[in-house]
Amino acid sequence: MTSTNRSVAESFFAEGLALLEAGQPLRAAQAFRAAVDADSSHYEAHHGLVRALRDAGRLEQSIGAALALTALTPADPLAHTALAISLQAAGHIPQAEAASAKARIVEWRQQLQSPPDKDALS
Repeated sequence: MTSTNRSVAESFFAEGLALLEAGQPLRAAQAFRAAVDADSSHYEAHHGLVRALRDAGRLEQSIGAALALTALTPADPLAHTALAISLQAAGHIPQAEAASAKARIVEWRQQLQSPPDKDALS
């Protein structure tokens, strides 16, 4: 990964955020796809793509993007949550519930692996 690719991805990512905020989810999805094409490890762009596709009503595409995100960041509970939201929006309730449960498990696993909070112990 070159820094040029990362800066190109960041530029497309910023454009996607602006388009999403402007209520143009299909154009935002194009920008997020371009960011992912420039840097496939840009997980924020993957998140943006999931959201833009969902906002555009492209639910099955949003699910596909969310599955790619969970493959990229399997230990990210937000990736599994994004998948659950897209699945629920598409009416795939049992799969959405399973993805939501996976998000909780991943989050619990992270909590168990982190050192205890000193303030919580007193």
